[in-house]
Amino acid sequence: MSDTTARTERYAGTPIQKTALIVGIVFLLVGIAGFIPGITHSAEHLHGAGADSEAQLLGVFQVSVLHNFVHLAFALAGIALAARARASRLYLIVGGALYLVVWLYGLIAVGNEQLNFIPVNDADNWLHLVLGVGMILLGIFVNRAPRVAGTRRDPNRRA
Repeated sequence: MSDTTARTERYAGTPIQKTALIVGIVFLLVGIAGFIPGITHSAEHLHGAGADSEAQLLGVFQVSVLHNFVHLAFALAGIALAARARASRLYLIVGGALYLVVWLYGLIAVGNEQLNFIPVNDADNWLHLVLGVGMILLGIFVNRAPRVAGTRRDPNRRA
């Protein structure tokens, strides 16, 4: 296999790498959007953290500077890990599990200002549940590489 082909397979990606990259890019856009007035309603009331942040992304999802930075960090992780198929799968599955933990946190934090430091609201909770389940399913079911009829995968080649 030529060096160019190997580089293309590594960075252009398998389906799992493309999926992780897309998820990372979506989180990047969400993290940036959380700071933009108009996209984030009441952006002038964006607090560093805590339930008193009145800013809402798209007028629905409660956000804070911390919340936005979490999205940006998660985005950078997804984009970086998309370079390798195994890392991409791990990003989706572990990231999905983390979002399920955030969903569980949100179930007890909404309505409790002392616990709700991220902050989250009911809309965030539903979104975190869907993200968690969706990312885990993507991590499990998206193929690493397309299969070509009549060819076998080299067992010595790393994914």
